[in-house]
Amino acid sequence: MNVSFSGPNIPANILDRTFRLKPPKTFARKLLARFTDAFEGMLARASLIPDVPVYSNQHFPWVNEVEADWRKVRAELDAVMQYRDQMPSFQDIVKEVGLIQKDDQWKTFFLMGIGMDCDENAKRCPETMRALRKIPGVKTAFFSILSPHKHIPPHRGPYVGVLRMHLGLLVPQPRDKVRIRIADQIHLWEEGKCLIFDDTYNHEVWNDTEGYRVVLFVDFARPMRAPFGWLNDRVLNMASLAPFIREAKGKQAIWEKKMFRNAPK
Repeated sequence: MNVSFSGPNIPANILDRTFRLKPPKTFARKLLARFTDAFEGMLARASLIPDVPVYSNQHFPWVNEVEADWRKVRAELDAVMQYRDQMPSFQDIVKEVGLIQKDDQWKTFFLMGIGMDCDENAKRCPETMRALRKIPGVKTAFFSILSPHKHIPPHRGPYVGVLRMHLGLLVPQPRDKVRIRIADQIHLWEEGKCLIFDDTYNHEVWNDTEGYRVVLFVDFARPMRAPFGWLNDRVLNMASLAPFIREAKGKQAIWEKKMFRNAPK
């Protein structure tokens, strides 16, 4: 569900894909930013689906199968929520998230990620893993848990070659108080329903309720025409070699061991 965003406090420039929280300052970084913007623009134009902030689920024939399994996924979420206090905050795994979050009110339970070993978490959620295998090109998946009254400020995702899916699992009432702005529209999550969007468009999240909001957060490869689909796959495969991904892999392994140290096998 979505409605047009009419708030006066959203500057037009942050709705653009090229907006950055930390604008480059050196000549080299500015040059790199220009190259990145041009490369992302090329990939977006090669997309087999429209280059828009939010998608109709009709573009993705697998959505119905994923939504049909949502109660099984929710049951596994309910089981792991007992470990919520022991779960890492997002920036504990991916330090770049520290640009938009400093507290511990956005928790993650990783199930898969580029270059990551999430076997301990994944084996506790076999039905969720089965659902994920129905998504072509799935790259990253985790339970994204927002605490009551949590706000995630405006930001954009790192790479246009993936699209993002949120499967609503736990959506507190009143629903209009837990919402996401993507570009210039507000969207509301619904339990058992998928919201698919391009996270390189600026977005912002609010949970102005007394309950936890949880979605199954998935990044999957953007469908592209040849040869750009091949090129995108190469870029995504090479991402596992990036220093911040290698660092995230190590941190995830440490947090998994901490979380389940005293848990029954």
